[in-house]
Amino acid sequence: MRIGIDLGGTKIEGIVLDYQGRERARKRVPTPSGNYQATVVAIRDLIDGLCTEAVVDEKTPVGIGIPGALSSATGLIKNANSTCLIGKALDKDLAEATGRDIRLANDADCFTMSEATDGAGQGFRTVFGVILGTGCGGGFVVEGNLLDGPNAVAGEWGHNPLPWASDAERPGPECYCGKHGCIETFVSGTGFEQDFL
Repeated sequence: MRIGIDLGGTKIEGIVLDYQGRERARKRVPTPSGNYQATVVAIRDLIDGLCTEAVVDEKTPVGIGIPGALSSATGLIKNANSTCLIGKALDKDLAEATGRDIRLANDADCFTMSEATDGAGQGFRTVFGVILGTGCGGGFVVEGNLLDGPNAVAGEWGHNPLPWASDAERPGPECYCGKHGCIETFVSGTGFEQDFL
């Protein structure tokens, strides 16, 4: 069995797959907004519920796609639009909470690798995947290999400034990263909500 979790800004979704890739359980819960400890508990409880439903061995590891990246220098989360995760040892905290081996990877990288392996990008030499949710992100796969770069953010495009902004558009909306006018402030669920509500 395999356990996968998608940690998003508004929802946490989990799935259990058997070795033939068949779905054995799926659950979705809301993401506790801005509360790190509550997020850890929500993920723990989601995993427990999935494992009970699908009868999963207690040693089965969990793979989690996260907004942001795990810093190779500090072992802490960085660049997450769910800002309560930033500076936290999410993998260690979840391992302690669940008693399972936890593996973290950037959600856009996970999506892009999946599409390059057996999705819409299968058979292509180069795949750039884009996700739009609470934020926006991206990943690169070249010849079947993920390119994450020295800072684990190679495909991330949401914190570049909006190109060709007019004077009326400057400095642009404030972003959680502390800058103004990031693409993510326009092209994301959050950005669309700001424009159309």
